[in-house]
Amino acid sequence: MMRTPRIPLRAGPLRLISALVIAALVVTACAPGDTGVGEDEDIDEPAEDVDIDDPAEEEATGASELRVTVWTGNDAHLALFDEIADSFVAQHDTIESISFDVLPFEDYNDALTVQLAGGNPPDLGWIMERNGPEFVQSGVLHDVGSSLRGTEGYDFDDIEESALELWVDGDSVYGYPFSTSPFALFYNADMYEQAGLQTPDELLEQGEWTWDALRSAATTIVDEDIANHGFVVRDFEFSLWDNLATVWRGWGASAWSEDGTTSTFADPEMVEAMSWFHSMVFEDQAHPGPGQSADFFAGDAALTITQISRASLLEEDGFAWGLVPLPEGPAGAQQVVGQAAVGVFTNSEARPEATEFLAYWTNEENSRAMAQFFPPPRASLLTAEVLAETNPLLTGEQLERVVIEGIATGGPIPSHPNFAQLRDTIRSELDALWEADADVQSVLEQVRDASEPLLQ
Repeated sequence: MMRTPRIPLRAGPLRLISALVIAALVVTACAPGDTGVGEDEDIDEPAEDVDIDDPAEEEATGASELRVTVWTGNDAHLALFDEIADSFVAQHDTIESISFDVLPFEDYNDALTVQLAGGNPPDLGWIMERNGPEFVQSGVLHDVGSSLRGTEGYDFDDIEESALELWVDGDSVYGYPFSTSPFALFYNADMYEQAGLQTPDELLEQGEWTWDALRSAATTIVDEDIANHGFVVRDFEFSLWDNLATVWRGWGASAWSEDGTTSTFADPEMVEAMSWFHSMVFEDQAHPGPGQSADFFAGDAALTITQISRASLLEEDGFAWGLVPLPEGPAGAQQVVGQAAVGVFTNSEARPEATEFLAYWTNEENSRAMAQFFPPPRASLLTAEVLAETNPLLTGEQLERVVIEGIATGGPIPSHPNFAQLRDTIRSELDALWEADADVQSVLEQVRDASEPLLQ
């Protein structure tokens, strides 16, 4: 299959506006020339062939190519997608190719928005859970509910209702949550042994696997020059602040109230959690600071928080490692689930073909194959036995307590219908926190005051 080269995004940040009328795609303006959309072009109207009133199956368009945006550049992931796509193409004479367009993770939402606003939008694409409500409410995603339910052998009822929560509105379905994956903690067992420390697995068995135990071990490993960094929240990099939910949930903290209308950034639980993390970065120097980077899988750090799909980065002849759930904090053991869905875009000129490929890509057989990287939302596949078939690197015990129990008990990464604006505003306000002498309470109050109006 063809793959679009990974090209860095040059356009400035864009915000996807969630309150759209008649499902028209609207994006904020970019600098001229950045998006490929001319000043005289109207990007507020959906494609001419879009029938907003009829989300049911449509006549095939005769399209010969499909393009899918993804954020993974992992060769193993892409090889599996290519295999599935090849099989689909072989069964459809009219479709010549399916290409996977790899966009950088850190710029994915902005880059995707640029493409959707241009003259050649993708047909399908991955959507992050944090942006799910925004995409669903905006009309950018095509309703595939009737098509999935009507596909022979698809067994739509096998999909866990809780996994679909962000992606449905009544009977309408706007995305298939192909990956419902708990965040977990990988650790370098060789570094623990060199430091003479009990491993997280041993602490877990003793009921002593806590955030403070993690901090103590990470600091010791750095102090003894075993590694430059003890612990890293992967993909956070002082930019994707919502990934810190994997830490602050242990204190019972949250970014906003459950109904999404009130900021809770300055609540005592968040202040305590962020003070703990700030001290780990600037006092203990056990977590990389701003401008620094560390890759656990390259042996740069002793511990990292990420999802099990990253296990494919572990080399067979590398270091000894382990995998455990997130530690306990003052609020107990609070697991966090990350989710990614794939949907068909309203502005695609090949929606019937794209919808048919979505049904094929996410059927039971292919979901079983993808389970080696992406825990599926299908109840029939969420067993240690099934997951072990496609996850040879992980033991049945790891799969049970990290994946299955994590999905059953974990809460999602923060999401909101106005997440794009909240993301940028909160990130900007949090910049003041990433200084050694920052007043945590004061900064978080500023975050609260700045984000509160955007929650209304």
